[in-house]
Formats: sequence, structure tokens, C-alpha cells
Amino acid sequence: MKLQLATLAIMTSLLAPLSQAQHVHGDSPIQIHQATARATVPGQTSGGAYLTLENHGKINDALLSAQSAAAKSMEIHTMSMEGNVMRMREVARIDIAAGQKVAMEPGKGYHLMLMGLKAPLKAGDKVPVTLTFEKAGKVETTLEVKDSQTANQKQGGHQH
Repeated sequence: MKLQLATLAIMTSLLAPLSQAQHVHGDSPIQIHQATARATVPGQTSGGAYLTLENHGKINDALLSAQSAAAKSMEIHTMSMEGNVMRMREVARIDIAAGQKVAMEPGKGYHLMLMGLKAPLKAGDKVPVTLTFEKAGKVETTLEVKDSQTANQKQGGHQH
């Protein structure tokens, strides 16, 4: 019984950092905060994800790609308004200057697109994602899926 409790305590302490949506890769200066995705409806084949990337290092870095088993592919997008038309475009990278952060937020600038979803994203789901950085290499994180309507009302963003 004591061994089981000790094992449970160790496992809980190891998993606790995963639930805080802040991830650091080894000695990497890149930190990931507020990693979320929008819930989708059945039949929806793509979804949007948002997070904040913070570079605590002394050298510039860049997000080059993202991937997840939840989708056939992931793309880095930028969004802008041209007149009354919203334009989304895939970009090759997001530069993150030393000591700076880049916030991906609904309706503003950058976001990640999960393309070819294998199943709908449901509020409360946890979606593992691998981000690849130019200098920091691969960094694992987890997106917390939030209800689309609630997220849109709170953040004033667009839906995919």
C-alpha cells in the first residue's frame, strides 16, 4: 500500500507540469504558454490553435513547423483584414527575437491550423503537438481544447 501511494505521488508530481500549459524543452530558452485549440463540429476538417511563444534566450529563434497525431498536417498561418475581407495565408516561420514573445490570438496575426482532423476536437480534449524551432529543435506541448463559442465571445476572434 505504501509503495502504491509513493508511486502515485511520484507520477502526480511528474505529470503536474504538463497541466500548466507552460513547457520548456531541456535547456531551451523557448517557453510555451496558453496553448489552446478551438472545439470543432462533426465534419469540420480543420481547426485553429493559439499559444504564446516566449524566448528567454540571448539568441533569436524561429518556429518552423508544427505537427500532431490529431491531424494529417499542421500549418502556421497569419491572418489579416484587407478591407472587409479576412485573409489567411500560410507562412514558413515565425521569428521570435531574443527576450521577446509572440502571442497567437484569435482574430490577430498568427495561429496554427490543424488540417485534415482525424476526429472532431471536443472541449476538454488534450491534443499533443510537436513544435519545431530553428535553434531549440523539437518541443512537445499540449493544446487544451476550449468551447468555440465561449472562446470566441471572450477573445473576440474569428472561427475556422
